[in-house]
Amino acid sequence: MSAALHRLEKAVLVALARSGGRLTYEELADRVADAFDEAGIGWSLEHEARVSAVAKTCGWLSEKGYVEVDEEKPQKVLLINDEGLEYAVHGFPERRLVDFLRENDGEVSVETLKTVDRSGIGLMWAKKLGWIEFVKKDSTTYVRLGRWPVPKTVFEQVVEKLYHAKQLDFNQLSSEEIEAVEQLVKRQKIVKVVERRVRRAVLTEEGLRVAEAFSSKPLPALLAEVTRLTSEMLRTGGWRDVSFSMYDVAAATPPVFAAKRHPLNEVVRMVRQTYVEMGFEEIEGPIVELAFWNFDALFQPQDHPAREMQDTFYLLEPSVGDLPTEYVENVKAVHENGGGTGSKGWGYKWSEDEAKRLLLRTHTTATTIRHLAANKTPPIKVFSVDRIFRNEKVDWKHLAEFHQIEGIVVEKGANLRMLMGVLKDFYYRLGLREVRFRPSYFPYTEPSMEVEVRLGGRWLELGGSGIFRPETTHPFGVRDPVLAWGLGLERLAMVIYGVDDIRSFHLNDLKWLRSVSPLQPLHATERV
Repeated sequence: MSAALHRLEKAVLVALARSGGRLTYEELADRVADAFDEAGIGWSLEHEARVSAVAKTCGWLSEKGYVEVDEEKPQKVLLINDEGLEYAVHGFPERRLVDFLRENDGEVSVETLKTVDRSGIGLMWAKKLGWIEFVKKDSTTYVRLGRWPVPKTVFEQVVEKLYHAKQLDFNQLSSEEIEAVEQLVKRQKIVKVVERRVRRAVLTEEGLRVAEAFSSKPLPALLAEVTRLTSEMLRTGGWRDVSFSMYDVAAATPPVFAAKRHPLNEVVRMVRQTYVEMGFEEIEGPIVELAFWNFDALFQPQDHPAREMQDTFYLLEPSVGDLPTEYVENVKAVHENGGGTGSKGWGYKWSEDEAKRLLLRTHTTATTIRHLAANKTPPIKVFSVDRIFRNEKVDWKHLAEFHQIEGIVVEKGANLRMLMGVLKDFYYRLGLREVRFRPSYFPYTEPSMEVEVRLGGRWLELGGSGIFRPETTHPFGVRDPVLAWGLGLERLAMVIYGVDDIRSFHLNDLKWLRSVSPLQPLHATERV
């Protein structure tokens, strides 16, 4: 067991054995430092850091049964601060001031003294202690040394004593020293009084046995351990001549936050993988879209409320684009009179100017209808996962910019039951079991339905679906049934990750982001 000890543990056992087997952590830190110096290694840590290292080492040794730790009641301890360290080395400001006066014949103008005592602290305390006096000559104020020699103050005595001892037991100070400490605490960062528990390490019989076994080895060989194997050691064979430190592979380590996908990107990856497994092909389209493809091609009337600025983001510059001339007349006819589809259309005069307007697409169905216009022959199974924009009021389930999962199936004889089966299969592959459909209305599908899944104790709408109306497909030469759906990605992510507020994905909460495992969705959905 002793061979597996860290060199700090060995040094602590040696120091305790040399000192009667009982030391406070502060005393032990000094003895361990002496042991390292004796070994010719050195311990390049400040006193506070050494005490902390010794405390941790005693904890290790206590777990191994080599040391017992005794703890006394808290006691007040006096420690020196940064300002106090400077005063201990260079002298108090008032001491430096009177030394300057002594070197300059005991009298100097106030203006000259400002170069020595810029803060004025030395001047204030020298006056308070009665070391100096002010005199005026020819409208100039001088500072004169009141007496010499100037005795060492109790302030200086306490700081000097503390500087050498590193800490003092507050209860062992004299009444005069306690009064001085109270003054020093008020003066900037000179000293501080803290409550500390005094801990003592006591060597056990087993620890003493191990420490005595170490006594036969010279300290350099006992403590000079190597913690890292270098290329130089391998090249020269020097690794054979050194003692390597033992490692505890079961010891706790700091958490490592490895790079990983954002939860939303992880859901995008899962959705894409699921669609590909189902035999779908991914398509893409532009974010800036013509109103023609976004609304008109989908048989959405030009006076529909969704086209208003309250629902749609329109571009200011450029504000219009070029229409696909080969489809304009067909779409116009469908809107005005049904265009031979058996429908009466919307019965209004269709405007090319309205169709030319540029906007941020409000759904990826615009990408779908573009693809259908260029690819008419079934079977067709395509999907897209992309950003869309709507002028929505942001709340727990709405965003102004989000992602839509779009998909279509074009097949002879396709029907609503097939559409429900495709959507249920899609969600089932993601682990979602409770899915339901509710009748709805969309301008470009008939029949139409909304897809909902259970989130906790409520049903959450994920998007719309249906079969494209003839008014949507016939202008582009598509005669077979088109099963179509557009589902919200962020709402799906809410269900998968068990999140109640859609805004959570954009808060950049590092604690939550780090806690989410890339594989979590696959397991989390089992509880939905």
